Amino acid sequence: MSLKVLVHKHILDFRFTAGTSRGSLTQHTAYYLSVTDDEKPGVTGIGEASPLKGLSPEYPDFEAHLHRICDEFNSYELEVFPWNLNLILDQCIDPGFPSVRFAFETALHDLLNGGTRHVFPNDFSRGKRLPINGLVWMGSREEMLAQIRQKLDAGFTTIKMKVGAIDFQQELDCLEYVRKRYSPDDITLRVDANGAWTPEEARQKLEALAALELHSVEQPIRAGQPEAMHDLCRTSPVPIALDEELIGVYDYVDKMKLVKAIQPAYLILKPTLLGGFQQCREWIEIAGRNHVGWWVTSALESNIGLNAICQFTAGFPVTLPQGLGTGSLYHNNIPSPLTVENGTIFTDPATPWDLSLTRQAGDPAHSSPVSDFLLPGKADSDI
Repeated sequence: MSLKVLVHKHILDFRFTAGTSRGSLTQHTAYYLSVTDDEKPGVTGIGEASPLKGLSPEYPDFEAHLHRICDEFNSYELEVFPWNLNLILDQCIDPGFPSVRFAFETALHDLLNGGTRHVFPNDFSRGKRLPINGLVWMGSREEMLAQIRQKLDAGFTTIKMKVGAIDFQQELDCLEYVRKRYSPDDITLRVDANGAWTPEEARQKLEALAALELHSVEQPIRAGQPEAMHDLCRTSPVPIALDEELIGVYDYVDKMKLVKAIQPAYLILKPTLLGGFQQCREWIEIAGRNHVGWWVTSALESNIGLNAICQFTAGFPVTLPQGLGTGSLYHNNIPSPLTVENGTIFTDPATPWDLSLTRQAGDPAHSSPVSDFLLPGKADSDI
């Protein structure tokens, strides 16, 4: 028995220009890892590596590193079982490549479960709904207000708004638009600053935001300032959630030290950026021990990665809305059963998967070497 992996590159095109405090996005690059076992012909586990430039530690030269990791994986003649899956990840893939670990972990779970995209078989695959927030990207005041109205009309009861790129008063105006019309019991408001503020700016802006009765503010200041972040968490009138702060922290003891030192209200868990599901399980366990809340968020993955993240999340008794509504961002996403409706995401069993975009055209058997699947395409977008 021998495992083999093949890779296919796919450029995802946004339906609109998505604004963040780090810049605007029009494209995102996904790499689909297809893992097969020569003793299970016709069964393929598929995972997705979609690192984010500017956030993921995997750049520069990501494609070269991915090629090397896959060639090494293919040379080991590995066998996978439920008991050794995490050992394979730990021994074969450096933690400094979190999106690659996430992709292999997804593909191996999928392979073990028959290659049917049931990465974590649970009620989500049978129609269980997960509550999600509606995401409002940065733009002009008018553009953001239009997005807010669209999310409210679509039935979302939790709205998350990106802040930190335009005039703060205009951002407040957008939030006030919601709060003047809906109480906190009716509509929950979250904001995500992506580390855009200085500690002093953050104090002032958190005071202003408190009047709007927000649920939380994600990463108000740049990551890597634990003392300043702790001070904000201690004094902020709005609960603070850590996001980018968690990236690059892989050791269990270091995770525990970080949470104890900063004492946030929430953790934001992004498997692509944190190194996969086992890493997220550790964060969840540490959050529970320290009475810290958490929710899971996608990181611009296509439906391959998003499906796995949804199934993972559904394995926990979640009540907070999750950040899993990004599947509709792209013109050319992977057609899937994932469906967003009335502020929830679920699997529609009547809708099949179409995996043609995850492999090279004309070669559904995935019989080419790894290098043939690293297609030239367009350059990665700067995220």
